[in-house]
Amino acid sequence: MKKLNQFITNISNKINFSGVVYVKQGERILSDLSFGYADRAEERLNTSSTRFGIASGCKLFTAIGISQLVEEGTLDFNTRLADCLNIHLPHFDKEITIHHLLTHTSGIPDYFDEEVMKNYEDLWKTSPVYEIDSLKDFLPLFQAEPMKFRPGERFHYNNAGYILLGLIIEEQTGRRFTEYIESEVFHKCNMKESGYFSLDQLPGNTAAGYIDNHKENTWRTNIYSIPKKGGSDGGAFVTAPDMMKLWEALFDYKLLNEETTRKLLYPHVQVNGEVHYGYGIYMNQKNQHVHKYHVMGYDPGVSFRASIYPDLNIKIVIPSNVEAEPFELTKAIEGCFIE
Repeated sequence: MKKLNQFITNISNKINFSGVVYVKQGERILSDLSFGYADRAEERLNTSSTRFGIASGCKLFTAIGISQLVEEGTLDFNTRLADCLNIHLPHFDKEITIHHLLTHTSGIPDYFDEEVMKNYEDLWKTSPVYEIDSLKDFLPLFQAEPMKFRPGERFHYNNAGYILLGLIIEEQTGRRFTEYIESEVFHKCNMKESGYFSLDQLPGNTAAGYIDNHKENTWRTNIYSIPKKGGSDGGAFVTAPDMMKLWEALFDYKLLNEETTRKLLYPHVQVNGEVHYGYGIYMNQKNQHVHKYHVMGYDPGVSFRASIYPDLNIKIVIPSNVEAEPFELTKAIEGCFIE
C-alpha cells in the first residue's frame, strides 16, 4: 500500500494534479490521497471529504433514474421520445427511442457538438451561461436544428440527448430532475455529501474549479464558464467516498434489480476498439467479456474518472478541480494490478 501511495504521489506531482485519488479492493481502502487546494485564495486543501464537480460523470445518474422508471413500468427502453415528452422538436425523427438517447445513437443535434466545437467556453459567447437555470433553458440551443444521422446508425457522444432524458424524468414524475436524483439515487446510496449545487450557492467543503493559464502563470475560477447549476447531462458535485458508494450500490443491485442493472451495464454500442457504451457508462470488452466499467467528465476547471474492475474487485475514483488529466493516474494505477 505504501508503494502504491508513493507511486500515485509521484505521478500527481508530475502532472500538477489537484484532487483526490481513492482506491478500494473489496472493503479495503488501498489509497486515499488528496492533492492541491480546494480554495487557492484561502489555501484550503483538498481532502477526501471535499466535494468536486464531476461534469459528464453524472450521466450515469440520469441513466439510473430512467432505468428506475422503466423498472416500475412508467417507461420502456423502446418508448419513443415523441410518446413520452411533450416538447416541440420539429426536425427530430419520430422513431427516436429512450434507448437511442441513453446510448448516444439518436442522431439528434447537440448544443455542444464535440465533432465541431473544441472549447466548451465558446458556447456561452452567444448564449449567456447565467441564463441557463433549468433543463428547458438548453432547448433553444438545439431543438430547431436538423438531425445529424438516422437513429441507431452510429455512436456520437451527445449532451442534448441527456438533457431530453432529464426532461422525460421531470415530465413523467412531476418532480424537478435534480430533486429526483438526489432522492432516488443519492439518498438510496447514502451519498450524504453529494448534490446538484448552484455555483453561486455552493455549500462548505466544496472545491472551486480552476482554469490555469500556464503561459502567463495565472488562473481563474470556472464560475463564468459552465452553467450555474448542473442537470441531467452533467454538473453534480460528489465526494470520492460518495462516488464509491454509488459503484457499490449499483453492483449490489440496491438501485435497480439484477435484470435492469444488466441492461444498463450491457455493451449496447461500440465506441472504438474494445470500448463500448451501455446506458450512461463506458465499458472495455475483450473476447465478449467486460473487464472494466468507467465514467468520465470534463468541463473547464473540472476533470473526473471513476472505474470499476469486476474481475479484480477494484474500484477507482479520481475527482479533480483542475484540467490535469486523471486518465494518466487511472492507467498508472491499472498497471499495478493488471498484467
